Amino acid sequence: MKRYLAPILIGLIGVAILLRLGFWQVDRLGQKEAELALIEATIYGEPQPLPRLMDPETQRYLPTALDGTLEDGALYVLVSAKMRGAGWRVISPFQTEEGRRVLVDRGFLPVDQKDAPLYAGPAHISANLHWPDDRNSSTPDNDEAKNIWYARDLGPMSEALQTEPLLVVARQIDPAPTSVQPMPVDTSAIPNDHLQYAITWFSLAAVWLIMTGVWIRRIAKGTD
Repeated sequence: MKRYLAPILIGLIGVAILLRLGFWQVDRLGQKEAELALIEATIYGEPQPLPRLMDPETQRYLPTALDGTLEDGALYVLVSAKMRGAGWRVISPFQTEEGRRVLVDRGFLPVDQKDAPLYAGPAHISANLHWPDDRNSSTPDNDEAKNIWYARDLGPMSEALQTEPLLVVARQIDPAPTSVQPMPVDTSAIPNDHLQYAITWFSLAAVWLIMTGVWIRRIAKGTD
């Protein structure tokens, strides 16, 4: 019986650890789904006035509606959009009726239309506040001289366009743009892989249990 002790203990401990990891991922899945539901409710909530004091943690995705003037000038952020290919996020200055100047992410422009004329003039914009986190260790430096940006860096962008370091991402612009198509914020870019992770851990637990059974069987046959 002693020769079975080691494989039984190793098998039980391994399966217990793998199952614990799987159930932890199930718990995280429930938490993440609740977080995503809350974000969705925020995104599509009632429009709020632009805040005077910025708090990215509590104001991220805050819906707002702006009346004012889309001004001349734009910054172009190189992006790749699903089903659209390469293109630019177009960032322009916007002067509100209250006298504030903010950054507006108008949306997507195909990569070969960078020189297309942009509307400037009175506009009503439905949007969401956003503090993007586009930059990582592999993101190139912006080429401001050529107006090619690789991340929505609010500090440098606000300096370039002389606005507040505040970005709103358009959901709808009236009058409707002809060339730039809004790319509103949503939850599609927020990873939620916990179900796949849970399945992986539970599958490994099953494999561990099978291999433990094979080990015990070999011992029983006297081949180990």
